[in-house]
Parts: sequence; structure tokens; C-alpha cells
Amino acid sequence: MEMPSVFKLIPYCISASDSSKLQRMAKEITLLLIQVLRRSVEGIGDQSKGCDGCGFSANTNSVLEGFSIGKRFSCTSKHVGDMNLKTFHTLFVNGKFCKDAKLAKADDFYFSGLHIHKNTSNTFGSTVTPVNVAQIPGLHTLGISMVRIDYAPNGGLNPPHTHPRASEVLVVLEGTLHVGFATSNPDNRLISKVLYPGDVFVFPVGLIHFQYNIGNTYAVAFAGLSSENPGVITIANAVFGSNPSTNADILAKAFNLERKMVKNLQSKF
Repeated sequence: MEMPSVFKLIPYCISASDSSKLQRMAKEITLLLIQVLRRSVEGIGDQSKGCDGCGFSANTNSVLEGFSIGKRFSCTSKHVGDMNLKTFHTLFVNGKFCKDAKLAKADDFYFSGLHIHKNTSNTFGSTVTPVNVAQIPGLHTLGISMVRIDYAPNGGLNPPHTHPRASEVLVVLEGTLHVGFATSNPDNRLISKVLYPGDVFVFPVGLIHFQYNIGNTYAVAFAGLSSENPGVITIANAVFGSNPSTNADILAKAFNLERKMVKNLQSKF
């Protein structure tokens, strides 16, 4: 009997029983692939099914994107071909719809304005200008984005925050910044340094980090991130400004504070 073509590359020293096992394995793999393709087809154009029909919400842009289906197939999809532009029709990937590459135009890959100094007259004395998939559809599935950060003199702060889906590499263009991040439990080491124009610093994915302007002039930094949608969680906002509010007793115990102090902090967010 003619051996299936998939086995023609297998050395002839394999026994009949081994060949039978390989055939069963190939059949199981084929069935799994069919199931995945069926789910993908069912998920196209259906926002309620979210990530290619795996059951997650279409607007869930979170670390859930990294979960897998049945521990075998990743829910996130790498781009196929040259472009996967974010749009509102055709293939659905990573919580966004892909645009037909034939309809791509220059503006899908373009953003203007990062040379402009931003207003820093706010509570923290800083302004972040993001350039991610929301601003440049052509970044969809490419796994990169960037930001510009402006800091007011004498204490402009990009407050402690994390990026749940990206590492960050920051370069200072103007001013003097004290930057740092804290390592994970149990050590919680503070890794920090003072940066000057031309200096670069890296913040690992998911770790709490900050930048603080210690100079008496405006500071400007640019940062690249390893996701087209890195996400950001500002620690103070998430803890004391959650919606709905976290029970004050929980926070009082967690931070070893009096309940009235926690309520006062919550009132500020």
C-alpha cells in the first residue's frame, strides 16, 4: 500500500507499529487544526466572540490576550503578510479588525505632532502623548508603539505605573530625570538612576516605574514599547480611584493606615 505523502520523509527503519502511531498523531493534529479554523471562521465579524471566537470580549484589551485555547493554541495572532491595519471590517485579530491591505494608504502608517511641547499644567506636571494602534492603524499586530512625555520644571512627574503588555525603553531628549522601577516580590528592590540628554533606560514589562524631573527646566523624553497596545495602570488611580471604590477597610489594612485617611485619599481620585 502506498504510504501517505506526509510519511515519505520518514526513514524506512520505522516499524509498522511506529508508523501506525504517527498516523494516529497526524489525524489528531488535523482534527485539532480543523477545530481551530472553524472557531476562527465563526469569530470573523462577530465582536461578541472577541478574540477569533475564543469567547473573550472584543473590547478586552488586557493580559487576557495572552491566554491560550485549551493550552494548545494562542489566542493572540501574529500578522500574516505585510500589513494588518486596524479598521472596522474583515478579519478580527487581537481585539481589532484588520483592513484589506489593498485598501491601505499612507495615513494608515502616519502620525504628526511629536515635535510639539505639551501643556504640563496638571496635578502631576507631566503629559504623555501616545502613538499606538489607536493613533496609527498600521501598527496593528506589529508589536511596537511609542510615546512622548513632557515634564514641568522642578518636579514634573510621570507617576508610578505599569504597562501590563510591554517593556519600555526610554531616551531623554531634554532636561534631567530621576527614573526607576521596583522589582517583584519578595525583594521589591528599587533600581533607579539620574538621566541626562542622550541617556537611555529600560523598564521591564509589568514592573512599577516612574520618571521625575529634578531639573529647573522642562524635560522631554521619548519611549518605545514592545506592544502596539501596551496598556497603562497608574498605581494610585487604580488603588484609590477604582470604580466602584475599593472597601476602605481593605485598603486601611493593606497600607497600615487609619480608615479615615484612606477615605481622604479616595476623595482625591
